[in-house]
Amino acid sequence: MKTHPEYSKILTRIAISIVFLWFGINQLINPENFMGYLPGFILLSSYAKTFIYINGILEIIFGTLLILGLFTRITALILGINLIGIIIGLGYNDIAVRDFGLMLITLAIALGGRDKWCLDKKIKKA
Repeated sequence: MKTHPEYSKILTRIAISIVFLWFGINQLINPENFMGYLPGFILLSSYAKTFIYINGILEIIFGTLLILGLFTRITALILGINLIGIIIGLGYNDIAVRDFGLMLITLAIALGGRDKWCLDKKIKKA
């Protein structure tokens, strides 16, 4: 079987972008489903739902930037840092382990940089 390493970066970038877009949209549609994932100090505040809305909007913005390949490295880094905050807030559980894997993917994208289909690369050529 022939390998196609040139596709691995774009598939990884698109896949993780879809995850962030899905979670971001769901946070806007069903913020109450995410209340249980908030740290206690935020959950007890009157801004818990607002916090979820803001996080959802940011995940949609950065997920869109990542899927388009705009500001690829910094976008992936910001999403990875966001996941670190979520992991710390959750403590050790199955969701945190999943998010740890997602965080490693975002950091791999940040380290690997743009692929040949990123708009970053097309803009730089122009």
